[in-house]
Amino acid sequence: MVQAIQSELFEKNPMVLKIFFKFLFLFFLMTGCEKNLSEEHVFLAIINARVWTANPNQPWAEAIAVKDNLIFSVGLTDEIRSIVSKNTKIIDADGMFVTPGFTDSHLHLLDGGFHLSSVQLRDAKTPAEFINRIAEFAKTCEPGDWILGGDWDHSLWGGKLPNHHWIDEVTLSNPLWVSRLDGHMALANSLALKLANIDELTITPPGGTIVKDNHGILTGIFKDNAMELMESVISERSDSLKFRALDAAMDHLLSHGVTSVHHMGSWDDLRIFEHYNKMKKLRIRISAAVPLSTWQRLREKIKSDGTGDNWLRPGGLKSFVDGSLGSHTALFHGPYTDKPTDTGLQVTPCDELKKLILDADKAGLQLITHAIGDKANTIILDIYEEIARQNGLRDRRFRVEHAQHLKNSDIEKFKKLEVITSMQPYHCIDDGRWAEPLIGDRIKTTYAFRSLLDSGATLVFGSDWYVAPPIPIMGIYAAVTRRTLDDLNPDGWVPEQKISVEEALKCCTLSPAYATFEENIKGSIEPGKLADLVMIDRDLTKIKPETIKDARIMITIVGGNIEFLRK
Repeated sequence: MVQAIQSELFEKNPMVLKIFFKFLFLFFLMTGCEKNLSEEHVFLAIINARVWTANPNQPWAEAIAVKDNLIFSVGLTDEIRSIVSKNTKIIDADGMFVTPGFTDSHLHLLDGGFHLSSVQLRDAKTPAEFINRIAEFAKTCEPGDWILGGDWDHSLWGGKLPNHHWIDEVTLSNPLWVSRLDGHMALANSLALKLANIDELTITPPGGTIVKDNHGILTGIFKDNAMELMESVISERSDSLKFRALDAAMDHLLSHGVTSVHHMGSWDDLRIFEHYNKMKKLRIRISAAVPLSTWQRLREKIKSDGTGDNWLRPGGLKSFVDGSLGSHTALFHGPYTDKPTDTGLQVTPCDELKKLILDADKAGLQLITHAIGDKANTIILDIYEEIARQNGLRDRRFRVEHAQHLKNSDIEKFKKLEVITSMQPYHCIDDGRWAEPLIGDRIKTTYAFRSLLDSGATLVFGSDWYVAPPIPIMGIYAAVTRRTLDDLNPDGWVPEQKISVEEALKCCTLSPAYATFEENIKGSIEPGKLADLVMIDRDLTKIKPETIKDARIMITIVGGNIEFLRK
């Protein structure tokens, strides 16, 4: 009956028949090519890999498909092969290890780029080597050029601080300002002191130290807030040099598998990043923090411009409680073991810090605070607790940067207050060479990775580059083995604070994404998230822990694009 009606309809209306067959053709075309249309968008696939996903619902996989700039599918190699096309770029990992792209949760991006081309003093083992390296570098400079960077470590030659007299004769034409590797102490030569108009009568600013010898003569060493006296006269670098530093920094980070960073810097840094983002030149994702004292400016910027995009976001407000252990400016409840009259230095008074944090938190902004000594950590945790009580419940994700030395009673507070601990494990295997004479038994809760994770606190890892190398593999090695750089602690320095490889990997991937409110778009390998991936030449979870540091990054992928390929 139906067939008869259709036949009669088609005979009387040939146009209907034509439309019918056209529709039928399109129907079969669309249904038959549905898979192919999907395949054409799978432009990258990784197969035959050992994939650690950071996704608790699918911890391990063999293959990944990327569509546009997102992860499209995660599964077995045969499953991914079934959805690729002739146009898909296929990477056969041949059993190599793939993880989410690493995030460095604490660095100074432009400074790191500048330091790549500065005088290199980090491994100078004697005063003579320190002097010689500066002398050789000065020969490459034009008269009047500032000699910056350095990253010297006086513990390598017995702990004697350098003096401007060491290097005045080899830097007659160049002002010099070279920092200790922790960034909390620096040396100026006589020419720099002259340009800054600093002498023995210069008043030391609160929260800083101008070091003098036993005769009251300047040594050229400045600590913490006193460093601003010198930095205010250093010639501002041009934008072209800043762009060059940013390019150098991105190249360096990508070679180590870093696809996202949490930058601690200035508004001018953010301006440089915004320019590059507008020009579509960013190759790593940046969350950029600015000083706490400028919280009103950040509030207004977010109101007018929003919270950024997947490449660049204004990333909170940075402040300081104290200095660093190596400079004897980390703030402790008790005195330093090697200096009984010294408990460290509080950089920002409590009342000032509390008022700024209270106002910024009311504005809905994220707080990021530097605290290294145990008293500094107690101070900021108490302030955070009071602010949360006054301003009420919300998803604020307070952060403490470094959190190196903690009282046992404060470790539980990180979980209780839901405060994120942002730590740098490389510092652990560096400080472990010399920290115990400074703080004695307090080392038991120094870099307390295990205790913090056991308490349920959120732990994220970074490098503090330029202070330490921005190499996540070394950070993972440090957290897992705690073997100091001098290799005198083969079983680990304070070994009870070791963590597992997978825990360390999470601290470099998913947890940092949570720390910037981005856990829904990155940090793990699962469909719908950004295709930021790293391929490593060996499975970090299967090898001997002491060999982790020998692993090599083979490929770094950002948004589905290969940004680093080892040749």
